Amino acid sequence: MVEFDQYLGFLAFLTILTIGFWLMIFLLTFVVPYWLGGNLLEMWKERQAERKAKRNE
Repeated sequence: MVEFDQYLGFLAFLTILTIGFWLMIFLLTFVVPYWLGGNLLEMWKERQAERKAKRNE
């Protein structure tokens, strides 16, 4: 038979596992695309600035 402290440990394990799963889903769906989009936008702005500087020389 399962004792009460083992039951609480199992519930704590499931809670931590579930929180980690949803955190991973959140990071992959919102944070990573935001980071990649911002990075690509900054690279594009730098290239535009370099082209503009070359034209003005």
